[in-house]
Amino acid sequence: MDQILKPGQIVQCLPSGMPCTIETLLGAGGQGEVYKAQLGGESVAVKWFFPHMATLEQRASMELLIRKGAPSEHFLYPMEITTAAGVPGFGYVMPLRPPRFKNIVDLMKRKIEPTFRALATAGLNLSHNYLLLHSQGLCYRDISFGNAFFDPDNGDVLIADNDNVSVDGAAVLGVLGTPRFMAPEIVRGEAMPSTNTDLFSLSVLIFYMLMVAHPLEGKKEAAIKALDLPAMTKLYGTDALFIYDPNDDSNRPVPGIHDNALAFWRIYPQFLRDIFIRAFTVGLRDPVNGRVRESEWRGEMIRLRDAIFYCPHCSMENFYDSIALKANGGNPGLCWACAAALRLPPRIRIGKSVVMLNYNTELFPHHIDDQKMYDFSAPVAAVSQHPTNPSLWGLKNVSKENWVITATDGSIKDVEPGRSVSLSVGTKIQFSKAVGEIRI
Repeated sequence: MDQILKPGQIVQCLPSGMPCTIETLLGAGGQGEVYKAQLGGESVAVKWFFPHMATLEQRASMELLIRKGAPSEHFLYPMEITTAAGVPGFGYVMPLRPPRFKNIVDLMKRKIEPTFRALATAGLNLSHNYLLLHSQGLCYRDISFGNAFFDPDNGDVLIADNDNVSVDGAAVLGVLGTPRFMAPEIVRGEAMPSTNTDLFSLSVLIFYMLMVAHPLEGKKEAAIKALDLPAMTKLYGTDALFIYDPNDDSNRPVPGIHDNALAFWRIYPQFLRDIFIRAFTVGLRDPVNGRVRESEWRGEMIRLRDAIFYCPHCSMENFYDSIALKANGGNPGLCWACAAALRLPPRIRIGKSVVMLNYNTELFPHHIDDQKMYDFSAPVAAVSQHPTNPSLWGLKNVSKENWVITATDGSIKDVEPGRSVSLSVGTKIQFSKAVGEIRI
């Protein structure tokens, strides 16, 4: 197929008038083609719309997004409109995605093996950035694994295809969403994309990331012989049913077909399973009031990060689950990976938060100050090994403020920056605005 733009071709950026030189075709989709290009000595990406997509309405929408600017640096957002002499239509220039960012499809295909911490961090970052977008009165319309990218090493995210973004409640231009991610009310033809439908798509995306499976694909999907439009409308719209609906087991995952959903569901702690149940039961029935909000997903992803601890035998990540621990009489159970008996590390309770104190755990401002929500700017504490006795571990003060320690015998002392307190059960630490207690 002939591509719209050729290597070496110059396109003009508006309103700056700067020339942008096309280099190579990166890919094509339903709306247009994306190229690597050079602008002012820097590599960028240029998306050029197919003629039938290059409408006046689309251009007006793009110009609005450019005027408003990206909600954060995590959006590959339109920077300027591009035009070219003799080429119909228009395009836009945007930042180029660095190669360290991978598509979530790569996770599905097992091309990458991120840690649970990286996945939880990616879920946190995606939730936060979609919240930033929605707070500007915009909806994304097409949240799916095709346009969300993350760094499998640390959970950094980038959100692409932002030409789908529109004012919440405005007339829809272009896509209604991606099949299997669209909210049931859109599938049924009862609603158009909005922030509420974005919330459903975000829940599906997070479920996909953590479970490597779709929340509505169980027995009902396995029984379908031809996944045509009527079948998809039924499965994802009129008869949508969560595979782990607690009141209806008719759509449970099928062994040999939905093995990811069966394997991963049991690994995660009950609090995470509970919010997924809410997202795909009440959230299916009540689009206006029942959906899990972006801020709630942020909190759950932080909680999931904090719950991670390592198997002492195979070093794989497991999760602290207070509900299961209580039901099992304090026994943390077996490692999901090697089936060896687990041993819990010390943990610290700060307010409602419980953080497992692993060898690499860090506490951040948001742990000790409710006013600094999700602040990962710099750690305030870090688990550290004693310099001369490797069997002793402590919590090192890496903040700029003194801590006040209350030992189990009632003695009180200060811990200055750079000093550590031993991980002794019952020890209380007065941080700047919160008190933590070390437990086993």
